[in-house]
Amino acid sequence: MSEGCNHDCEHCSENCGSRKVNPADFLEAPHSMSSIKKVIGVVSGKGGVGKSLVTALMAVTMNRRGNHSAVLDADITGPSIPKVFGLHEKAKASEMGLLPVATKTGIDVMSVNLLLDDECAPVVWRGPIIANTVKQFWTDVIWQDVDYMFVDMPPGTGDVPLTVFQSIPLSGIIIVTSPQELVSMIVSKAVTMAQMMNVPILGIVENMSYVKCPDCGKEIRVFGESHVEEVAEKYGLQVLGRIPMDPDLAKNCDAGLAELYTGDWLEAAADAAEALSK
Repeated sequence: MSEGCNHDCEHCSENCGSRKVNPADFLEAPHSMSSIKKVIGVVSGKGGVGKSLVTALMAVTMNRRGNHSAVLDADITGPSIPKVFGLHEKAKASEMGLLPVATKTGIDVMSVNLLLDDECAPVVWRGPIIANTVKQFWTDVIWQDVDYMFVDMPPGTGDVPLTVFQSIPLSGIIIVTSPQELVSMIVSKAVTMAQMMNVPILGIVENMSYVKCPDCGKEIRVFGESHVEEVAEKYGLQVLGRIPMDPDLAKNCDAGLAELYTGDWLEAAADAAEALSK
């Protein structure tokens, strides 16, 4: 903070560490024909913890509750949402805009893999182009009558997560973690970014929590005892669910049949999402 600061950042040219930016100044309007009630980001401070899985299962869970769900796949360089839903057709465009592709149960999806000629081709783009693509998924796609949109975010706090936080009016975020010791670091990064952007945090979902023995039903903690409760308490957050390492779930996702999952692990997370509307 410079000497003589009057705390009026809007009319100040200094780029000091105490500069405050209003996130609402960067919000983009959705397509004029879109209708989206609630937008929930699914985030994590690192990769490989299962954000895409949680995103897909949240969309399925809310869909089963009679809502119209949608998924905006913001993980441009690692898009896995079309895979878990078994989507291979290409998104279509009209003079009005781009249309999402619907899953078997009617969940609308937009992902870069639905635009590429070869879905296995790598996306070798620089950060600004990737960020702009995510923004276009919000502004140029016609999302019709969506009750809950889930945004599958890339890991970390770089260009794309920042673009989502600043450009899309998030109703809240769900933080995804794993049971290892590094969970505190993962949550800390996500919490800090959400606080900087003034976005509410619905709570934490722990993935890969345990493996259930098929013979005796005992829950085996493959990664050791969970630390999610103490971390949640540290930041005043709720633990919204624990997803096990389930062979049937993995098999269904690999086969593009995520909509067939039978677990009830995310019911509390779905309750928290519905509470946003109340």
